Amino acid sequence: MRIPAMTTVRWWDVAVGGSLLLMGVLAASDTYRYGHELGRIGALATLAAIGVGYLWFGRRAIDCPSGRAAQSGMAATAFRGVLIVGVGVAAAFNPSLATLQAIAFPLLWTLTDSFLVSVVLSALLAASAAAGLWLGIGGTASALGQAFATEGISFVFAIAMGAWITRIARDGNTQRRLYEELSVAQDELAALHRDAGSAAERERLSREIHDTIAQSLTSLVMLAQRAGNELGPDSGARPTVELIEDTARQALTEARTLVAAMSPVRVGDSTLAETLRRLAARFERETGIQVLVSVSAPGLDGLDRLDRENEVVLLRCAQEGLANVRKHSRAGAASVRLERVGTDAVLTVTDDGRGLGAYAPAHENGFGLSGMRDRLALVGGGLTVGAGERGGTVLRVTVPAAGADDARTSVESVRGER
Repeated sequence: MRIPAMTTVRWWDVAVGGSLLLMGVLAASDTYRYGHELGRIGALATLAAIGVGYLWFGRRAIDCPSGRAAQSGMAATAFRGVLIVGVGVAAAFNPSLATLQAIAFPLLWTLTDSFLVSVVLSALLAASAAAGLWLGIGGTASALGQAFATEGISFVFAIAMGAWITRIARDGNTQRRLYEELSVAQDELAALHRDAGSAAERERLSREIHDTIAQSLTSLVMLAQRAGNELGPDSGARPTVELIEDTARQALTEARTLVAAMSPVRVGDSTLAETLRRLAARFERETGIQVLVSVSAPGLDGLDRLDRENEVVLLRCAQEGLANVRKHSRAGAASVRLERVGTDAVLTVTDDGRGLGAYAPAHENGFGLSGMRDRLALVGGGLTVGAGERGGTVLRVTVPAAGADDARTSVESVRGER
């Protein structure tokens, strides 16, 4: 198992470079076999080969990005072979160079993900070093026992150290994964707190507008009506009073539209279809505009529902769509339809009003449709607004619904209750 702290390539540059340099100084100043010059040249050439193998294969294997696993695997295999053979050959030229296994064992464990493979490679390295050491110290029977006893002890310590480091790495990976999961959970919790705070603030503003501005405008309308009744039909001030009354009524309609758009519709344990029906019923009571709610969406209503975030987005879009019907359409009837189309949930709000007029998406202003587009963009959804086939306006909202169960179909057509 690879260890994150040990796979930093700069760390290994220093460790491998320093070890090879130290072994090179040792080899240059001491020869043990094959004659003075032959032993020195052979040892230095072997160390150079290991260094080139590290630069060409080992460094690439350690530093290779996770997306290039195939290249990393080939480079690691090549360098492991160079390392195992090189340590044995170096020890044959100079027994002191068997010390290279102190850096070779950790390198093998670092370049291998499997514990069992690491053990096998460590055994091969120990055998190679033992063979080289045996040849370096004379090649006799007694030298054979000495070499393999030394390397046997080295192998046991290498396995013990590797197992310990592997356990540390596994625990570290587990802790890192738990930390990442905790960070994600904290981010989600923070987002929920922000959403809850935003909803609470919207509700507070809705109450404040209803209790102050809307009530004041209602009083202004009543006062204007009273003043008009008190004035004679031929009074010169009557047109002005009627204009005041009409303006106050328009402002009151705007305030009530704003209150309706900002007021929360509780989803709770209800399905999205039930919440849409309650929204339509309240809208119909407040405006007198007949609203038909239709749900034909497999898996979107009942046990297998949309993601809660997408449900809230669809609900807010339905609120905004009906708010536009109240404010702009002068309609006598409207409809809200929720359906499943492929992997998407589609919400359609239509009315029989005066239509779009000169509307164009580029001319959107304020927080209505443009705000709806922004909200949908956050969940990968989309919005289209167009004219109906028989007049009026059609607002179509699409959000992803992948993962819903296609096996269950719920078809409901409910008329909003007065």
